[in-house]
Formats: sequence, structure tokens, C-alpha cells
Amino acid sequence: MIKFQAIEEIKIAYWMNDQGFQESRRDLVFIHGSGGDHTNWEYQYNAMADDFNIVAIDLPGHGQSGGNGEQEVSRYVEWIRKLIEGIGFRKPVLVGHSLGAAISLTFAVRHGDLLSGIVPVGGGVKMPVNPMILDGLKKDVAATVAIIVKFSLTRENREKWSGPLFENLMKSNPGVTYGDLYACDRLDITNDVPGITVPTLVVCGADDKMTPPANSRFLAERIPGASLALIDKAGHFVMMENAEDFNRALKEFVLSLK
Repeated sequence: MIKFQAIEEIKIAYWMNDQGFQESRRDLVFIHGSGGDHTNWEYQYNAMADDFNIVAIDLPGHGQSGGNGEQEVSRYVEWIRKLIEGIGFRKPVLVGHSLGAAISLTFAVRHGDLLSGIVPVGGGVKMPVNPMILDGLKKDVAATVAIIVKFSLTRENREKWSGPLFENLMKSNPGVTYGDLYACDRLDITNDVPGITVPTLVVCGADDKMTPPANSRFLAERIPGASLALIDKAGHFVMMENAEDFNRALKEFVLSLK
């Protein structure tokens, strides 16, 4: 079900388990990527709602949330921190895709004591964005989103996913999407991630061309004790393109936490 939490007088929307939260279950917070919303995680929360307490957020300015978005990853981190506090989650696992990966990593650097673990998906210590994409969002949104979609999906998945992904990204305010990508482009946590102390599972699609597997390998090598899961038959939107293998890796990681 969709619920709302007021943060700084702005209503933040999130999906949560229909039956509410149960004390005995691990808490998971899913954070979407640039221009996305909570529905990017529907193959996770629909499959795992009986196993975990789940929140899948619409970041400010996205989906059903109010606000105007941000242009700094650190600002999004504070929104997530305040949401966790507002809903009463204790030491959740953050699962973040792309921009969400940057948010989860930065959160762990700044507020690791509030977490049980992180799962950055399709991320890296740096996440440069092609200037043509940023410029294109100001000049021809549809054509630019089409390019993003093409390079976000592995070739064999384009027929199935191109249409739905294009429609989802086109719902977003292009100014908000620009701000998200601008925030990613400015990211550099190379010197920070070795200080992450929470358990970490780094996930990447084996055919990710937006944030290539080399980025995830480097990230996993820099974070003490981190593990790496490369998911076959998937590109940047790995959690949608190969949900079965993604969910298996995620569930195994979460259940392994003490």
C-alpha cells in the first residue's frame, strides 16, 4: 500500500507491506534511481513482502512525493535518514539503484551506525554522466530518455522493457531527472568508502553499460568485507531485467546478517 510521511512539511510517498510491519522481520528500504519512483522495485517488494518489512520510497519530486528533487546526493541522504526515523525503522538495510546506490553508500559513510547493511546496485565511487545526456534533458527530453533506455538495458531485454521503462522515466519532471543525474555526475566518494563498516553487497548487471561491472568490482574491493554479485542476462536495470537472480542474491545477503 502507499503511505505518506511528512518531512519538512513535504509529503513523502512510500510503498509498504499491506499487512504492516512485523517486529520479527528485517527492515529493508529501497531507493530508486534518477527519474524513477518506487515502482522500479515492484519485482522485489511483491516477491519479498512476506519475508521482510519493506519501504520503497518515492524520493522528493518523484512519483507521488512532493518537493522538487535535489542536486546533491548528500541532500537525498538526509531525506532518507528522516524517513527512517519517521516510520520507526531500526537499523534497516538500504537497497539503492544507481542514484539510490550513491545515496546508500553516502548514507553508510555518514550514518553507518543507523544501518544493518547496504546493497548498492549499479553504482560506483564515481558515476560520471555523459554531458550530452545532461544537455539533452534541456533540449529534447523524449530523445534523450530514449537514449538512456537503450543503454540501460541489455540487448536481449530491450524488446520487453524499453516501452515500460521509457514511459516510467517520461513521467518524471525533466528538471528533477536532470538534478538527479547532475548529483551523480558530481559524486566522488573514492576516499570515503574504505571507511564503510556495515555489511555490503555490491550488485551489478553483467552487461551494465551505464555503470559497468568494473565500477562495482572496484567498489567491492574498496569496502572492507564487501561481497560482489554480478547478475547475468541483465544491464543497468538488473532488478527488473533478471529479478529472479537479483532477488535470490539480495535475500541470501539479508538473511546472512546477524
